[in-house]
Amino acid sequence: MENNPDIIIIGSGGGGAVAAKELGELGLNVLVLDAGPWYGNKKWPEPNKRRGDQESDTTYDLDVSLYREQLTRREQDMNDPVTGKFRWGAADRRRSPWFRNIPDQGLVWQNAGIGGTTLHYFANSPRPYPHAIDREWPISYKELIPYFEKVERTLPVQFAPTTAKEELFYYGAEKTGFSLLGNLDVTRPGYRPQPNAILPPNKALSSENYTLEEVSHMEGCTLSGHCEQGCPYGPSVDKTAKRSTNVSYIPLALKTGKVRIRPNTFATKILTEKDKSGEHHAVGVQVRDTWTGEVEELKAGVVVMAAGCIESPRLWMNSHLPHNPWVGRGLTNHYMDAVTGTFEEEVLLDILGSSEVNPFVGHTSGARLDYPGLGMIENMGNSPGLTAQFLHGFSQTGYSSLQDSNNSNDLWDSQGRTVGNKLKKAMSEYQRSLTMLIVTDDEVQYRNRVELDPFIKDEHGPVPRISYTPSKRDEEKRNKLAKVAAEMLKYAGAKEIIRSDLPPNLFIHLESTMRMGYVVDSSCETFQVKRLFIADNSVHYNSIGGPNPTMTTQALATRTAELIAKKYF
Repeated sequence: MENNPDIIIIGSGGGGAVAAKELGELGLNVLVLDAGPWYGNKKWPEPNKRRGDQESDTTYDLDVSLYREQLTRREQDMNDPVTGKFRWGAADRRRSPWFRNIPDQGLVWQNAGIGGTTLHYFANSPRPYPHAIDREWPISYKELIPYFEKVERTLPVQFAPTTAKEELFYYGAEKTGFSLLGNLDVTRPGYRPQPNAILPPNKALSSENYTLEEVSHMEGCTLSGHCEQGCPYGPSVDKTAKRSTNVSYIPLALKTGKVRIRPNTFATKILTEKDKSGEHHAVGVQVRDTWTGEVEELKAGVVVMAAGCIESPRLWMNSHLPHNPWVGRGLTNHYMDAVTGTFEEEVLLDILGSSEVNPFVGHTSGARLDYPGLGMIENMGNSPGLTAQFLHGFSQTGYSSLQDSNNSNDLWDSQGRTVGNKLKKAMSEYQRSLTMLIVTDDEVQYRNRVELDPFIKDEHGPVPRISYTPSKRDEEKRNKLAKVAAEMLKYAGAKEIIRSDLPPNLFIHLESTMRMGYVVDSSCETFQVKRLFIADNSVHYNSIGGPNPTMTTQALATRTAELIAKKYF
């Protein structure tokens, strides 16, 4: 492979890895940069302790035994936002995470590392709602369908299997009056299994001839849950059950023989030159080694930013690229909430034939209720620690014990943070609970933004400052969805319902900070800097109606790679 790449891609998550694979298959030389570590690669046997090698360009370096060793089932080890392996920070866990300034209480749940935030995502891969694309985007929904289909084949995406929490979800949806949806292109309210990027259940899972340890080395999902902690189960890295990009698109990119990947490499500046007409062109990237601090410049014919909705606008502004009033603006976040119901054993026995839901079994989220115009509701089976932290300990209401419990308009028994004996009781009933995650179709607003902090810098430049306030209409949508979720739980027979009332600054589904039509054109090339493209959630024109954004980003990245090759190579 040539030393100087045709294309540099910044980020290996939901969009960057996809673009790398597609461009490599088109015969172009690609260098992928990521700020975090690489788990499951023999060149980095101790990725959190030592620097290891500089780059990898072959699947022979991938090692599933090493991957299983590094992705543990210990919640604190993986998910702690300060010291966990899945954090936004350097590979060296002795160092503090990279700082993002959130003025209000909040959390940005993102990863640094090969695979990006898909390392701990739920693998939910629904298409966007057609009306959200056709009414506003510069491109049509129909134009995107071939790219959805290609991604769905490649990962692959399949409907989630039914475990107890899905069965209970469907039961509540039917009792509330919703019907089953029959296709991937959703135009009306209804329920259905989640389209997930997770391999089908292992055929030997229920066999008495194999131990669970033996089954975990075979191809297929083990239904062990804990998707947010990564999935180390499978016969090889590229056959791991949950299809994060580090086990799906990254191996496919390496197989082209055209792609090199460098972890522990933080992009700090887009390098540009002006042509005779004064127009800016991207010519490379300035990077910093996160272990040694060494700074170097890398040159390429095209640069693709796939660093995400926070780091892509931050990189633009820290690079002093031409001013655009929409860079970093229009942030959407699917303003979320959660409603949890607990059930008596007798009720569950009647519905499920079992006295427990055991929400940790199966895909973390395997069922959904689509509601175009409002957003969506999906069931959620977080592990116990994350359940206690996010659903019971994180709220904008305050302590539930201090709230007025006599409001007859509410469908829930309590709202807000659950602590003390109430938390103990809630967690003692965890195995008989069902949680509904509310995901709102929030509006693009210019005031919601990522900007540079005027006072705080780190080793990579001024840090990002994130501001997000939902609109009155967003509040109304979320409240309607919360009531629908509560009704589903009530009709299913829940004895007690708790609404979390999550704060707006729980940043998980970030979108729209480098919007198509404002910062990039319909091919995702930036208007003001030629040969600079973006392949992450930030180019979404809006919040796509509420569905999880990864599928949309991956389809767009597939399309953008094709258009890059046609235009410049």
